[in-house]
Amino acid sequence: MPEGDTVWQTAKRLHTALAGRTLTRTDFRVPKYATVDLTGRSVLDVTPRGKHLLTRVEGGLTLHSHLGMEGSWKVYTDQQRWTGGPAHQIRVVLTAAEARTDRSTRTAVGYRLPVLELLHTTEEHRAVGHLGPDLLGPDWDPDRALTHLLADPDRPLGEALLDQRNLAGIGNVYKSELCFLLRVTPWLPVGALPAEHTAHLPVLAKKLLEANRDRPIRSTTGRRGQDLFVYGRTHRPCLRCGTPIRAADQGDGSRERPTYWCPHCQAGPAPSPMSGTASHRGTRHRTTN
Repeated sequence: MPEGDTVWQTAKRLHTALAGRTLTRTDFRVPKYATVDLTGRSVLDVTPRGKHLLTRVEGGLTLHSHLGMEGSWKVYTDQQRWTGGPAHQIRVVLTAAEARTDRSTRTAVGYRLPVLELLHTTEEHRAVGHLGPDLLGPDWDPDRALTHLLADPDRPLGEALLDQRNLAGIGNVYKSELCFLLRVTPWLPVGALPAEHTAHLPVLAKKLLEANRDRPIRSTTGRRGQDLFVYGRTHRPCLRCGTPIRAADQGDGSRERPTYWCPHCQAGPAPSPMSGTASHRGTRHRTTN
C-alpha cells in the first residue's frame, strides 16, 4: 500500500533512472495527453511531496502523478521485460538516454496511476499546495503539523492522521500502527489524546517513516518476521498482550478503510458492531490526498 515511505522510495528510483538524462521517448496513454511529446527535454529531478510525485522536465513542465491504492512506477533496462501489469494498465512511458558515453536507456513505466497530469512547474501548488508539512520533506515542521491536528479536537484521531492537509505521508498502515504505539484507538477524539502522547505524535510519525524509507519491507516492530503490530493482523494475538487483534472500517471522509487495533492495549471508543463507527465520532470531513 503506497504511503509516504513508498512514494519516497519510488521518487528515489525514478530520480536515479531519469534525472540529468534526455528523454528519447514519451508515450502518454491517457486521452488528455495522447498527443504530448516531451522527447528531447532533459529530466531535471523527481521529487516526492507527501503521497505525490513531481517529475520536473526542461522547459518549465512538471509531470504530477499519484499512486492511489494500486498505482506504481517501474524502471526497466533495455533488456528487461515489463512486468508491472498488462499493457492496458500503463498510463505513461518515459525513456531516457544515459550519459553520452553510454547510449543504453532506462524506461520508467507508470501503471494504474489514478492521477496523471502535466503542469507548468510554476503551478505545482495547484496539485500539492493543500498539503500539510511533509514527514519526509524539507518543509517538515512538527509544531505546525500538531497545530493542524488539534484544530478540530472532536475529530477521530485516525481520520485526522489520514488527512493530508494536516501532515503529509501517513496512510492506513501508519495510522493503525501509530494509534497502537500511542495506546489509543483510532476513534479517540484528537482532543482527548493524553498530553504526553500529543506532543510525541509528530515525532513518532516522522521516526517511523524515516526508519522505513530505505527498507524493502516496512516494519514498525523491529522484530524479524513480525513486521507490524496490528495492521492486517485480524484475529491474530497482539504482540504486546496476546489479545486477538480486531478490525473495522473507519471513514476518512471520502471512503471507508479497514482499521486495526488491540481492544486491550488501546484505550478509547471502539466502533459499533453494525456501523463501524464509534459513538464518540466527530463531524465527518473530506480527506484530501
